[in-house]
Amino acid sequence: MIFDLDDTLLDRNQAVDNMFLFTLENCYGNVEEGVKKEMMRKFKEYDKRSYGISDKTTVFEALFDEFPPINRLPQHEIKAFWNEHFPQCFSISEHTIKIVKAIKEHMKVAIITNGITQRQKAKIRNTRLHECFEIIMISEEAGYTKPDKRIFDLALDKLQVQPEEALFVGDDLEKDIRGSQDANLLGIWFNPDGIQNETDIKPYDEISSLDGLLTYLTPEVFS
Repeated sequence: MIFDLDDTLLDRNQAVDNMFLFTLENCYGNVEEGVKKEMMRKFKEYDKRSYGISDKTTVFEALFDEFPPINRLPQHEIKAFWNEHFPQCFSISEHTIKIVKAIKEHMKVAIITNGITQRQKAKIRNTRLHECFEIIMISEEAGYTKPDKRIFDLALDKLQVQPEEALFVGDDLEKDIRGSQDANLLGIWFNPDGIQNETDIKPYDEISSLDGLLTYLTPEVFS
């Protein structure tokens, strides 16, 4: 079983909230509660626009322009600030770790994630996920980015598993589900928020919780 990382194993939305609070503490000091809520809303909006872009300078510059800080980060320091502190904003629940370990008792487990190697490795190390997975493939290292089927092919080759014997679990219909299905894996859509699927992509299965994966711990699923 192969997993996506952000918004599947790790709650990126919560991490963005934590990053905002860290930025608030370091750049703004005390802010009135109503203003703080609006600042957080805008910060998350700016982050969403730049999702998948490695340089988050535009996120901070937009926030600083709209809400002038006490201590404005110099533009040339923003990328390093994000890369150093954002990975530390992630945490993982013990329940998720238990689910992964239960699956690992029955089949090989791996991660395929898009992103910058330094940042993704830091997230994985800080949450100790590296202790749970045989293979961790990061797009920058692999040279291919989901939904490119070649990154899935590389992971399967390293796992020594045939595509029809593998499941891929991810939250993004295009990158995770279409990408894995193009590589002939069974794509399971992790959809905890109950988002309506308005695409032509048809997942093999849809789950609202990782607990739903426990039903796949028998070989009959591939028969």
